[in-house]
Amino acid sequence: MVRQELKKLVIYGFFLAIIITPMVGFKNNDFDAARVLQTLAVLIGLLVLNLIVKLVRSKRPQRAPGHKAWGERVRERIEQIPKVFTLGGLILITAMFPVFADNYMIDVAITCLIYITLGLGLNIVVGLCGLLDLGYIAFYAVGAYTYSLLNLKLGLSFWAALPIGVVLGMTCGCIIGYPTLKMRGDYLAIVTLGFGEIIRLVLNNWDSLTAGPNGLFGMQRAALYYPTFQDGGLSWAVYNIKSLPSLYYLIYIIVILTIIGVRRLDNSRIGRAWVAIREDETAAELSGVPTTWIKLLAYALGAGFASVAGAFFAAKLSYTNPNFFLFMESCIVLCIVVLGGVGSIPGIIVAGIVLIAAPEIFRGLESYRMLAFGGIMTTMMVLKPEGLIPAKRHKREFIETKSNE
Repeated sequence: MVRQELKKLVIYGFFLAIIITPMVGFKNNDFDAARVLQTLAVLIGLLVLNLIVKLVRSKRPQRAPGHKAWGERVRERIEQIPKVFTLGGLILITAMFPVFADNYMIDVAITCLIYITLGLGLNIVVGLCGLLDLGYIAFYAVGAYTYSLLNLKLGLSFWAALPIGVVLGMTCGCIIGYPTLKMRGDYLAIVTLGFGEIIRLVLNNWDSLTAGPNGLFGMQRAALYYPTFQDGGLSWAVYNIKSLPSLYYLIYIIVILTIIGVRRLDNSRIGRAWVAIREDETAAELSGVPTTWIKLLAYALGAGFASVAGAFFAAKLSYTNPNFFLFMESCIVLCIVVLGGVGSIPGIIVAGIVLIAAPEIFRGLESYRMLAFGGIMTTMMVLKPEGLIPAKRHKREFIETKSNE
């Protein structure tokens, strides 16, 4: 086994040298040998780590039938704690975060919460219904531009424009989803990718409406209205949400409502229908599930959650640009769903924090952040393909698959 892995290591290193040298070795016609060697050292280190992991797993003694792994025992102990205490503690800690953090940390936390909202919305489409959507970030753009245009052109506030943006996002989700109802697998991914790029290009080229590459700026941030008593009468006062802690609490409430909505949908009859379509669409249709409308509903609801996140994003920055909604953003959201665990709400929350906050921690290694990102995803898919915190249903599917093999 060691000899085979060493042969693979040499072959992979040779091909990596061929691929990496043109990518990082030439800059302004100057050959940077040190940078090439550093990059190859990191890549070969990942391959050596993979070899070590395989050797450790092959030498691992077989566990007794009644013996449980350390992680399983820890999880059982945690599950014995009443959920009221665990959820209450997590909510309290996250709610108190802005009190102890500086503005930079709060800003990173806000970004994490935005991507968690996007991941939960995509989880409906990919995790529950099993529809691979590579253009999901387009609905994020629809929500952002809807609020921006309604606020700048018509003067609508954030709360008045938000439901309009959600409805428009859901409509776009149905428009994009309808032509893909009979498609599966790679064909579905290509079509959704094409629709996502079409929306971005429309926003980038429609100068008279969206200002094109220059973007829209000057939007008002969200405001809260509360009653006050002045001069012996009742009046309404306005509190503009401008500070980072206020924005954090606003997106925090949005995330909590999104979690509640996605969880209720997962445990409903609609959620069961989505899972049936994911497992076997033909069998679900023969069982009486209206697959056409159920799949359109998945697209619409996923797009609705993305539109809410987009409206908040535009209100936070007071600026919107088509370059914020590139294809890479869809890939990151999809990676959050896959890394956390398909169909798992806690997994998506953890993966959103890991994938968004970790690059900020290692900002000093900017040249290698994407390399580390790819290495983490590859390692996870090899060692734990079901995700960080897999859903119980999905985890059983992996166990049954492995036992059949």
